[in-house]
Amino acid sequence: MNLLFKIGFLEISIVNLIDITLVSILIYQVYKLLRGSVAIKIFLGFLSIYLIYLLVNALRMELLSIILGQFMGVGVIAAIIIFAPEIRKFLLIIGRSSFLSNENFLQELLFWKKRESQAFNINPIIEASKSLSGTNTGALMVISSNSELKFYAESGDILDAQVSKRLLISIFNKFSPLHDGAAIIYNGKVKAARCILPVTEREVPAQFGLRHRAAIGMSEATDTLILVISEETGQVSLAKNGKILHNLSFQEVREFINDYLTGVDIDDKFEPISSFERQRFKKTTASNV
Repeated sequence: MNLLFKIGFLEISIVNLIDITLVSILIYQVYKLLRGSVAIKIFLGFLSIYLIYLLVNALRMELLSIILGQFMGVGVIAAIIIFAPEIRKFLLIIGRSSFLSNENFLQELLFWKKRESQAFNINPIIEASKSLSGTNTGALMVISSNSELKFYAESGDILDAQVSKRLLISIFNKFSPLHDGAAIIYNGKVKAARCILPVTEREVPAQFGLRHRAAIGMSEATDTLILVISEETGQVSLAKNGKILHNLSFQEVREFINDYLTGVDIDDKFEPISSFERQRFKKTTASNV
């Protein structure tokens, strides 16, 4: 059994260490997924009860083990019901990160074709963003590099039109019937407009409105880059992988979009939502001193 050492009645082997390491990694990933939501408190409650159950079971406290064992048996079903949205989000993350999620994977595998770059001319997006920002016109654009996002595109109006500055400005014009929702951009085309996006269930700073919440929610559910223009301030933000960069210059927006479309990993450059609350707290504290 490759016994390493023994602590009282506990025998520790190499397999046990590997098992503990993998469980620790799994728990940490679950914590990252739930961090910032109300569900984290429920998860910590379940985890505490389970650790107590393991302890009393190891100490052979039979009565308490039976009671907690019955609770844990029912608790699994209760956890599935309580954490249904988080479980769905977890499966979406696994699905989008899997190589099977690539629509061109089988074609590449069978025919040994090199995947064509999905980069395209983003000048219309940048120029339209400048005009929309200058007039404080709210906008929400989903830029995808590897999927047409048919499920979300079908929630709006299919356009399948070439990206242009005039088209994007027309879509998000306050008097346009298409402005209320998101535009999905894929492979140089506006696939659809007035699309409904999933809204994040995490707590976000008060400075972020519904567009920002939808952008963060979409970035949590898909591997896309979402551009948001605030209707109140005209500031431009980008969301990716549940994180957001706020008040960006147009040069920064151009660089991020180009990097994303060419396959450069930009996730580390985005800030967690909680960091905005810390910055706000620091500014408030400094002003009160």
